[in-house]
Amino acid sequence: MTETTHHNRALTRRQLLARSAALSAAFVIGPGFLAGSGAAWAMEVAHLKPQTMATLLQMARDIYPHDHVGDAFYAAAVKPYDSADKAAMVEAGVAALDAAARGKGHAGYLAVGWERDRVDLLRAMEDGVFFQTVRGGLVTGLYNQKAVWPLFGYEGESYSKGGYIDRGFDDINWI
Repeated sequence: MTETTHHNRALTRRQLLARSAALSAAFVIGPGFLAGSGAAWAMEVAHLKPQTMATLLQMARDIYPHDHVGDAFYAAAVKPYDSADKAAMVEAGVAALDAAARGKGHAGYLAVGWERDRVDLLRAMEDGVFFQTVRGGLVTGLYNQKAVWPLFGYEGESYSKGGYIDRGFDDINWI
């Protein structure tokens, strides 16, 4: 069966669990499918290669690193790039990022083990359209998720509740 034929076939739960048990990588990658190790979250990939989406996810973690924020939030932040109008730009950008990693002796961006080395690769392309598009989209894609706000201690907007003045504005004890 060709890769194209596999792309349209859904993974069963048994296949997903078997792949996650067999691989020790950060992500289980299947045809048109991406899941976190341990299968705690999953996403279907429609227009991008699963490997491209996994690279975007790692790129998001490297641009906005928060160890206490789970991969599911980063996956939600990069999901909008899996669209027909952005696919060509994203695939080309990830291909360039992988080529830069190969130029440093790695199999691709995901194979670069040290965060510092991945950040160096990103810095080399930070003025480009691909990087700026992804970085800009991540600001809202990651931080506008209401479920992530408590992880940063943000209680949300205050206008509808009368503002911050009477709701803890002056209870900071570390100043």
